[in-house]
Order: sequence, then structure tokens, then C-alpha cells
Amino acid sequence: MTRILLSLLLAFPLFAPATLSAQALPSNELDGIVAVVEEDVILRSELNRAMENITQQYAATPEQLPPRASLERQVLERLVQMRLQIQRADSIGIRVSDIEIDSAVQAIAQQNNVDVEQMRRQMEADGYSFQGFRESLRDEMVIQRMRSRIMQSRVSVSDTEIDIMLARGNLRGKQYQIANLLVGLPDGATPEQITAAREKIEGIRKLIVEGMEFPAAAIRYSDGPNALEGGDLGWRSLDEIPASFVNLIGEMKPGDVSEPLRGPSGLQLIYVRDMRDGSQVRMVQEVKLRDIMIRTTELVDDASARARVEALRARAIAGEDFGELAREHSQNTASASLGGDMGWTSPASFPPDFSRAILELKDGEITQPIHSPQGWHLMQRMATREQDRTEDLLRDEARQMISRRKADEEFERFVRQIRDESYVDMRLSSS
Repeated sequence: MTRILLSLLLAFPLFAPATLSAQALPSNELDGIVAVVEEDVILRSELNRAMENITQQYAATPEQLPPRASLERQVLERLVQMRLQIQRADSIGIRVSDIEIDSAVQAIAQQNNVDVEQMRRQMEADGYSFQGFRESLRDEMVIQRMRSRIMQSRVSVSDTEIDIMLARGNLRGKQYQIANLLVGLPDGATPEQITAAREKIEGIRKLIVEGMEFPAAAIRYSDGPNALEGGDLGWRSLDEIPASFVNLIGEMKPGDVSEPLRGPSGLQLIYVRDMRDGSQVRMVQEVKLRDIMIRTTELVDDASARARVEALRARAIAGEDFGELAREHSQNTASASLGGDMGWTSPASFPPDFSRAILELKDGEITQPIHSPQGWHLMQRMATREQDRTEDLLRDEARQMISRRKADEEFERFVRQIRDESYVDMRLSSS
């Protein structure tokens, strides 16, 4: 949720109201349209709020931002792409319910150590619309859900791919924190366009070598989708880096900037911000757990299920055997016959509410009742151990890396496709 909130702060116009259709706009607001996106519009006020948000984020380093006209074009293009994604998600029936929004808002408030009402008051005191925040959060969750659907339908990772990645040994070697700066080229670029792009990127590299910070250069000059993040690509192993760049990056040191590189989208500069050793042993804390679950059903409402769980907890605290209570009362079909035994597992594998409750226990203690969509739960922590999970975690990491790389490529292709197929009228210069 922290990542979602950061995304909202950057991508959405300060939690502005939802989209207005061109037909619904009063005539005296038509001059405020900066873009028409299919049947929706983006208003000058929305762009101004998004611009204000960006400039506030870079208030301490305003020199990193490009000239206002250039920044406006970047921010408007991002708003257009977000609007198109939301429209496409709506057209294929992707929805996020009010209950899911309530849960997400609650999670964000908890991560900021406040309750929802305190967060609402603080946001409104700072000039933010809380309802606009909720709608923007809904949009972001819709887009994430659409991205997940694309991953499920288009992205698969085989055991063979994982074996190949592990055989290369790169996951046990160095990892690189990298950023890129892209000077884009169209498909079928002419020699003149290629020459102009090369001259531009060589000039940018000269500015960086002479002292300009790479993130500032990326914000100011990059055509990449991550330009406003300073070109940041996060931590990558060599297996997550395009094959054509691997040898080059493997020889770079922190602070190095590559020569211009030709890629599928244009010419790039690669910057190595930092590197770290990825070969350490991965020790994981595991806990042995027992559980009791009482389901909520049409016949057993939420309050009744919680009351039953609280009564069972009181009996266990009073000295009755937790395992026998689980056999007799638990409705978790996977563990009830085993006396609630769930075996050894990592707390991180559970949802956040469960994980926090488990980590707060000492061995032998029982959680307070925990709620889930299925009902109410008790968990007893029986024992704790440190386990070497290096091989398992490396396989999981390899699967995630391959999946993330494929998902990034597919989603970028999807966004370009809907951008090319859609009617977009940019009116920034005349607004």
C-alpha cells in the first residue's frame, strides 16, 4: 500500500475529482481542456494540481526538474496513459468495491500510524480531497488488477527457465541498482532521426560527465516511462538486465555511466548507482503453528463467529488443550483433524494482520481473534527455529524476476498498444 500511495502522489492530480466527460462540461470550462482522451477530458486544473505535486516533491532540488513546458508535457502524457488504462479496465469489467477501498485506506492509515479519521483530517488540512484520494486509490487498484490479469493470461514461467537462470549463477553474484535515460526513436526510424537522437544523447552524457546528476538528467531529458523517477529501475541481477547490456554492466562500477546503447525503444544511457553481494546465505525464521477457524456463513454472522472464537480462546487460556479444541470445533478442513497443526512456516507467508500477530507472540501463546474474509481465527505459536532456505528462496526469487521482467515487457507493450489505438487530442500548447 505504501507503493500505491507513492504512485498516487506522483501519477494522479492531487486526488482530484473523477473524470468529467466532454459532454458534461459547462461551456465556460471548455477553454480549460488540455487533452481529450476518447470521450473523457483532462482539465487544466487537473494538470496544474499534478504539476504542483511534482514540484513539491522536488522542492529541495528544483534544479533536477526540466523547464516547466517540458515537465507539463511529461506529466500530461502520464495522465493520458493512466486515463486510457482506467477506461480499458472499465471496458473489460474490472471493478474494485467500496469494501476493498475501505480496507486499502485502513491499511495505508495503519502504515502511517494513524487511524482513518486522523488521516482524513490531516489530508484535508493539507488541501487534499479525501474523496478524491479514495477515487484515485480505486483507479490505481483497478490498474493493478488489470496488470495482474494481463500477467495471468500472457506471462508464464517454466521450471526450465528457472533452472537456466540458477545455472548461470547470477543470483548468487552481484546485484546492481541501476537507472536509465532513454532518447526514444520511432519504429523504422530514418538515418536522420537516428543521427539526431545520437547527437542528443551524447550531449546529455557530456552534461552528466561534467557534473549534472544522472537523476536530474533523466527527469529533464528522458523519454522513458520512469523519467519522473529519475530513471530508477531498482535493484537488478544480471538475469533481469537485457542480454545486450549484461557484459557492459558487469564491468561497471558504482557511479559509472555507459556510452549510448541502442535498444528496441531508442538510445539509452545506463547508470550504476550501487551494487551489492547477492551470495549470502538466506536464513529465515519459521514458526510451528496450530490454528482454529470459525467460518462466517449465512447462518453464522460475523459477531457470532467472533464470539465463538473468543470463548474457545478463553477455554484454551484456562488450560484446555488447544489441539483438542481444534479437533472438536475448528472449521479449517486442512488442519482440524490434525489438532490445528499447520506445520513449520514463515510468518511472512501470511497476510499482514496474521503475520504481525504471530510475530508478537512468544512460543506457547495464543493470538487474539483475527478476522479474514472466511471468518475468525486463533493461532497458537508452538516453537520457533532459524532455517537455511537459500535454495528455496533463490528459486522463488528467480521465478519472481523472470515473471516481473516478462510482465514489465507485456504491460509496456499493452500500454503502447492502447495509446496507439485510442483517440487522444493533446491541447496543451493552446490551453
